[in-house]
Amino acid sequence: MTDGASFSVRRLLALCRKESLQIVRDPSSIIIAFVLPIALLMIYGYGVNLDASRVRVGVLIEDSGAQATRFAAVLAASPYLETHRYAAREPMVAALRSGAIRGYVVLQSDFGTRLAAGRSPAPVEVVADGAEPNTANFVASYVQGIWATWAGQEAAQSASVRAGSINVIARYWFNPAAVSRNFIVPGSIALIMTIIGAMLTSLVIAREWERGTMEALLSTPVTRTELLLSKILPYYVLAIASMLLCVALAVTVFAVPFRGSLLLLLLYTSLFLGSALGIGLLLSTVTRNQFNAAQASLNVAFLPATMLSGFVYEIASMPAPLRAVTYLIPARYFVNALQTLFQAGFVGRILLEDLVFLTASAAFFLGLTALKTRRRLD
Repeated sequence: MTDGASFSVRRLLALCRKESLQIVRDPSSIIIAFVLPIALLMIYGYGVNLDASRVRVGVLIEDSGAQATRFAAVLAASPYLETHRYAAREPMVAALRSGAIRGYVVLQSDFGTRLAAGRSPAPVEVVADGAEPNTANFVASYVQGIWATWAGQEAAQSASVRAGSINVIARYWFNPAAVSRNFIVPGSIALIMTIIGAMLTSLVIAREWERGTMEALLSTPVTRTELLLSKILPYYVLAIASMLLCVALAVTVFAVPFRGSLLLLLLYTSLFLGSALGIGLLLSTVTRNQFNAAQASLNVAFLPATMLSGFVYEIASMPAPLRAVTYLIPARYFVNALQTLFQAGFVGRILLEDLVFLTASAAFFLGLTALKTRRRLD
C-alpha cells in the first residue's frame, strides 16, 4: 500500500465487493447487524419500564363517615394503585417493612370533621417506602392526583369542601400519555447503533492481520484511503439497514410515534456512524487482534454511551466533571437527536447543535483512524 499511487474507483469497488462477500459468508456480521438489534430492542422496549402502573398500597380508614368512604372508593378505583384494606396500623406498617406494599394511606378519625370545618392540614396521611425513591414519588403523586380529582367532585356537589377550590390541570407536551417507552426506545436505538457500528468495524482490520491477508494488500497499489473506505462503506450500508429495521420495530411493534423527517434521521444516523465506525476501525488498527478489539469497543464505545449519554441518567444531575466529559461522547448528541425526532419532530435549535457536534466527532475519529493506519508490517 503506497502513498504515491493515485486513488482508483475501480480498486475501491473491487475492495468493497471483497468486503461484501466476507460479510455474506461470515454469519457473525449478519447476527450483529440484524439479530442483535431485535434482541436488544425487545429487552429495552419490554424489559425497561419506568412507569409504575400498579403500585401496591395499604389503606386504613379510621373515619366511618360518608366522605371517607367515598374517598377510599376513589382510591380503590384508581388504575395506578392496587389497594389493600387494613383494620389496624401495626400490620400495615409490618407489610410496608416487608415489601408487601410500597406505601399506605390513612384517613384519620377526624377526616370528615376537618373537611366540614375547612381546617388545614387535610387529614390524609401518606407514607411511602423511601428505599425506592421513584416508587415513593409515584405513591405520593398518585394519591395527590386522586385527592385533587375527588375534592373537585365533592366541591361540585357541596360547597363545604374547600380543598377543591383550586383545579390543577396537567398537560404533557410531546409525550401526552407520559409513557416512558416513548423515550426509552429511541434512546436504546442509539445504544444499539453504537454497538453495531463499533463492533462490526472493530473486527475487520484485525481479522486481516490475523489471517495474513493484510500482507497481500500491502503489496498492492491500494492506497490508504481506498483501504479505509472499503472497510467503512459496506458496514455503513449494513448499519443503515439495521437502523431502518429498528425504526420499523419501534413504530409498529412498540407503537412509538415518529414525528420527524426520515431524511433527517438518515442524516444524523450517518454522522453518528461516522464516529462509531471510526472508533471501531481505530481500535482494530491499533490492537490487530479481534478479541482485544471487540472488548475494547465495548469499553470505549458502549459503556460511555450507556452511562454518559443521558439515556439512563440525567446529565444535569451529574457532578460537574462528569458533565464536562459527556460533551465528548457522540452518543449524547445522537440520543438527543433521536428522542427529538421521535417525540417532538423538527426542533431547529436542538437539532442544529447535535448536527455540529456529530459532524465534528465523525471527522475527528475518521481522521484519527486515517492517521493511525499503518503502511508497514511492523
